[in-house]
Amino acid sequence: MINLFDIFSPTNIILFIAIVTRTSGLFASAPMFSTFPIPHQVKIWLSASIAFLMFPLIQAHTAFYAPTSIPELTVILFKEFLIGYAIGFCANVLFVAIELGANMFSIQMGLSSDQALNPLSGGSSPTMTQVYSWLMTMVFIALNAHHWLFAALYSSFQSMPIGYGFAFSPEVVHQIILIVSQIFVIALKISLPIFGVLFITDILLGFTSKMMPQMNIFMVSIPLKIYLGLILAIMFVRPMVEYCGVLIPRFMQTVMAIF
Repeated sequence: MINLFDIFSPTNIILFIAIVTRTSGLFASAPMFSTFPIPHQVKIWLSASIAFLMFPLIQAHTAFYAPTSIPELTVILFKEFLIGYAIGFCANVLFVAIELGANMFSIQMGLSSDQALNPLSGGSSPTMTQVYSWLMTMVFIALNAHHWLFAALYSSFQSMPIGYGFAFSPEVVHQIILIVSQIFVIALKISLPIFGVLFITDILLGFTSKMMPQMNIFMVSIPLKIYLGLILAIMFVRPMVEYCGVLIPRFMQTVMAIF
């Protein structure tokens, strides 16, 4: 016979709260969950639901002792939120890199002043950046990459158990820094084909203005670069999607290996 006093013991209640806290940290920074305007009530119930599913597995494989004071509980919950936030932050590096790459060639196209409200981030960004962000999100969902997020979350309870132990070893911090450093590499790979063609176009327009001083090159370059950039962006949609289809699984496996 199941004893309800054992199930709802203070240790189990605090353990469940700690699991919810780590899951909430994941949703606070993870792609798709933090970038879309999802209501906070939905995020809270989703965090509690996932924690409810994970609780029996985590309780069976952890030796957790309930804290005896409020400061100890605060330290544990802060650590749990930080671990979950770090997992989501590492996964969100991909979206930041895509947005940075789209910003680079958007500025080269002359669309730096084309700012619109971005519902993903809540701020203003060029239209091309929003298009690439939505495209990246669709690829992310199509590959079921959110499953890797939850797998990394569950594996983190084994490698970084709930308790007072320090979670972030020098190796983990080093791997997180390496992942963050990939932002500029990925952004450059995304933007270089379009950015390079537009840069060469600027050089050719400069030669044209020297050879034909009477020509108003400024009025010609603005629509030319916009049309050329849009055509190139359409041409490179499929290669970009294929590149992201290879990059996302490899990136998420790296996140799982860290946590």
